Amino acid sequence: MITGRGRAFLRLLAVQGAWSYERMTGVGIGYAAEPLLEDLKSADPGRHAEAAVRSAEYFNSHPYLAGLALGALVRAEYDFVPGPQILRLRAALCSPLGALGDQLFWVGLLPAMIAAAIVGVVTGLGLWSLLAVLVGYNVVRLWTGAWALNTGLATGAGVGAAIGTSWLRRAAVGAGLAAGAMVGLALPLAADWLLDADAPADVVLAIVTLLAGLGLAWRLGPRITAVRFGLLAIGLAATLAWGIG
Repeated sequence: MITGRGRAFLRLLAVQGAWSYERMTGVGIGYAAEPLLEDLKSADPGRHAEAAVRSAEYFNSHPYLAGLALGALVRAEYDFVPGPQILRLRAALCSPLGALGDQLFWVGLLPAMIAAAIVGVVTGLGLWSLLAVLVGYNVVRLWTGAWALNTGLATGAGVGAAIGTSWLRRAAVGAGLAAGAMVGLALPLAADWLLDADAPADVVLAIVTLLAGLGLAWRLGPRITAVRFGLLAIGLAATLAWGIG
């Protein structure tokens, strides 16, 4: 029975606290792995010493999905998977977890929720919209972290297949579409709020930029980031405002 999940999860929240160019988040992963490796110390002290060293080797991925790697690597240690194979698994998980996490959170969910907060503020919800976004984002972040750790511990060396069949890829695509739509909606509304533009122009700009955001996100996927779309939407909104004016 692997113990220490709660402590490992809490330590994962600060996985970047010992970040370095040499090992990236490797030391943080090693620190988070320590509570999960305690049972191995009594069962096989030699294996435990090797596992502790391996757990702090170089690692770099999205911090919110690092639990998938942590859980899988710890489970592999308890399953007595050969050390070189564990290191290969560790290296193989870096890129997919980094790409999925960036697409889901930095490109999708975060800009979508920031845009939602802006919409809430300019439509009169005020600070309540900011509080709702703050709470909502952190609920998703914590739930994802707990799911990642539990999934890694349950699947071990088979974590790659678990990632491929999980909800992550679908959620990343959906979050990107949501970001495109929300940023497209927020920009003209914020411009109207700041510049006190006419209401009809505001409605037209909101609808056009929202549709443009959905179309671009659907067509270009991860190639169109929230920042790039935001710049494009600003140009589109300015052009339409000039034409309407």
